[in-house]
Amino acid sequence: MNKQFYFIGLLALSMLISCTNNAQEGETEGEQLEQGDTTTVTVVETEFGPKKVDITKAVSTEEMLKQFEGKTEMDATIKANITEVCSKMGCWVRIDQGDGETIMVIFKDHFTIPTETAAGTVAYLTGKAVQDTISVDERRHYLEDANASKEEIMAITEPEYTVSFIAEGIKLEEKK
Repeated sequence: MNKQFYFIGLLALSMLISCTNNAQEGETEGEQLEQGDTTTVTVVETEFGPKKVDITKAVSTEEMLKQFEGKTEMDATIKANITEVCSKMGCWVRIDQGDGETIMVIFKDHFTIPTETAAGTVAYLTGKAVQDTISVDERRHYLEDANASKEEIMAITEPEYTVSFIAEGIKLEEKK
C-alpha cells in the first residue's frame, strides 16, 4: 500500500514538473563588461517563450523591414530596444523600428514577460513579421493595456494596416 502512495506521489510530482509553464526558460548571467577603469556592468539574459532565440541570427529592425518589403509575412530573428510593455500582463511589447516609430509585438501562445521590464531593454525576438489589419477593437484594447486615457482610446475610429511581429521566443538583455 505504501508503494502505491509513493508511486502516485511520484507520478503527481513528475506531472507537475512537466506541466510547468515553459514561458520562463531561465536566467543566465552574461560576462562582465568593463566601461573605462571604474565601472563594471553585468549583463543578465532572461529568456521567455516556447522557442529558443538564436541571437547570432538577429538583424536590426531596420534590416528586417528592408527584407520584409513587398511581403505579407516572413520568419525573422531581430534585435531591438523595447519602448513599451503591456502594463497589465506583459503580454505584448512595442519595439523601436529605428525611425521613431514602433512595431507591436505579440507573443504566440500567449506567453508573457515581466511587466516591470524597462523601456530601453535590449530584446532578441524570434518569430514572424506580418503585414495585417488591426481592428478598432484590438487597437483600443492595446491602449487600455497601456493605461491610456478614455479620450485616447475613444479617438481610435479606424482600423490600421501595419507591420507587427508575432514572437515565439524573446531573450531580454538587461544591464545590472
